[in-house]
Amino acid sequence: MAGGALSLLLTASPGMAEPARPGGAAAALTATLSDGTEIARLPVPEGGEWCVLWRHSVQGFEVADCYENRGGRMVLMRSHQPDFAAGLGHIPGRGRQASDGDGGYWITGIEEPVPGDAYVLRAGSMAVDHRLSAGGATVSLSERAARARIRIALEPAT
Repeated sequence: MAGGALSLLLTASPGMAEPARPGGAAAALTATLSDGTEIARLPVPEGGEWCVLWRHSVQGFEVADCYENRGGRMVLMRSHQPDFAAGLGHIPGRGRQASDGDGGYWITGIEEPVPGDAYVLRAGSMAVDHRLSAGGATVSLSERAARARIRIALEPAT
């Protein structure tokens, strides 16, 4: 269910690329609560990648949406989905679907800029365990703020 909501947010404004930020190469991926409390900050250099990971709320398998810092912009690059379960699936014309060799599939070549370089995610319980993973570090958003509204953003490094 969370994956479907995330996909809806990301597809709401397809093709709305914004110009690169001047000097936008150095950036940080942040997770912030509605009251402004920052619960995660991970460095993401130019060309660096990160993924939002979670366990599907119905089927229990891991899902991943992976992004890149492209000129200081958040760009959705690929998604891994082990099944066509509730809320998941490939949208024709949005990337290429290919087998992962293990019964699931990757959707690659999405290359979709995220409007405003941020989106809102409602973190699931620990059974779902929404996580941010970048540069070898993984932070559980569910552990820090289960069921809370969290803004995930790529921001210029300060």
